[in-house]
Amino acid sequence: MAFDLLGKLGEDGVMGAVFSEERAVSDWLVVEAAFARALADAGAIDQARGERIAAACRLDVIDRQRLWKETRNVGYPILPLVKQIVAALSDDDAAWVHYGATTQDIMDCALALQLRDAADRLVALVGQFGDAVAALVQAHAGSVMPGRTHAQQAVPTTFGLKLAVYLDQLGRDTQRLNDARHRAAVVSSYGAGGTSAALGEKGPAVRAALAARLGLADAALPWHVARDRVAELTNAAALVAGTCVRFAREVVDLSRTEVGEVSEATGKYRGASSTMPQKSNPISAEAIIGFGVVAQSSANAMLRALEAGHERAAGEWQIEWRAVPDCLIAAASALDIAREAAEHLLVFPDRMRANLARDGGRIMAEAYMITLADHLGRDVAHESVYEAVLLSRADDLPLSEALRRSVSPELWDRIATVLPEPDTYLGNATDLCAAALRTWRTRA
Repeated sequence: MAFDLLGKLGEDGVMGAVFSEERAVSDWLVVEAAFARALADAGAIDQARGERIAAACRLDVIDRQRLWKETRNVGYPILPLVKQIVAALSDDDAAWVHYGATTQDIMDCALALQLRDAADRLVALVGQFGDAVAALVQAHAGSVMPGRTHAQQAVPTTFGLKLAVYLDQLGRDTQRLNDARHRAAVVSSYGAGGTSAALGEKGPAVRAALAARLGLADAALPWHVARDRVAELTNAAALVAGTCVRFAREVVDLSRTEVGEVSEATGKYRGASSTMPQKSNPISAEAIIGFGVVAQSSANAMLRALEAGHERAAGEWQIEWRAVPDCLIAAASALDIAREAAEHLLVFPDRMRANLARDGGRIMAEAYMITLADHLGRDVAHESVYEAVLLSRADDLPLSEALRRSVSPELWDRIATVLPEPDTYLGNATDLCAAALRTWRTRA
């Protein structure tokens, strides 16, 4: 088995357990047991027989080494699994094991159970990450910093507003995950070709009983090859992983030596280099990016499973077996590390304020233009400030001084005392932070 170094940096154990070998085999057995009881519920077999079959669907009945050896020969695990269940029963009871079912029905019901639990885990992790971000939004709603567009200083903003945008995005991520969970947690019991022919008129009753026993919703139509429900959840997971990656890249950028506005948690040897003693690398952000990109790549692979044709896939289904666990485990891992990074993020408002002046005050160019526009109109004001910016750069002058030299003394006298400062050119930043917090705290 391949060694997973990325996983050692913080794989989410809870999600890993959802997609473990133990859980997979256990869920297949749970579904076979529920199917036997559903047959009894629908009157296809008597209740006592259904219970005896269900009682044989136990992990201790299954020789897993034999199961995987035979699976490699068959191509799928359910026939070898059923053979071992049958061997634990009388001939009369064994005759009714898996009666009217097909391999993919069993595996898809088990997958639905996993997807339901996986979605719940992701929603919980989004909530924890969001709560950590919300705390930062509240604490830094008024922490003035450079807003950056195209990686360059643009206009003043606040660190709280920067993070409020993440909080809003996490709210949408939560809704997408909840919606995908609702659609993915459905039963599959339509038999070999999707017609339920083997169960005849009892097919719908068996399916409804199976859904009730598994705690899944009924499905109005077969979905053996209609994998949009699965892809919807992996895509929702990829989107929230993308939110985490964006956050991580923000941490990387803002913690650059030349910027220094935030830092990950510190500690002896945390993020240390083996040769450069000064280094404190953003290791949490790096791990988030690693896990997040894996989640996105795996979700992209899952889209190829949508190509399955006819009434059963010929290779597309197998894509899911790797892509779904890889995507959801990686997304959960990115979220959990992002939560930890946000909870322990160090923020340096003084450095943020100092960076506002690093470009000679040119971050106030729009503010000055809007002030001049009241006197000259926007277009002429734009040209006037643009010329002042060029002069400011050429002669290494503060923008305010360059503007003073660029406009008439009369105009300068009218605007000199009303030119905005960064703290007075924040628009609705504080209100937007409050709105984001209110929406997050009242989310469904």
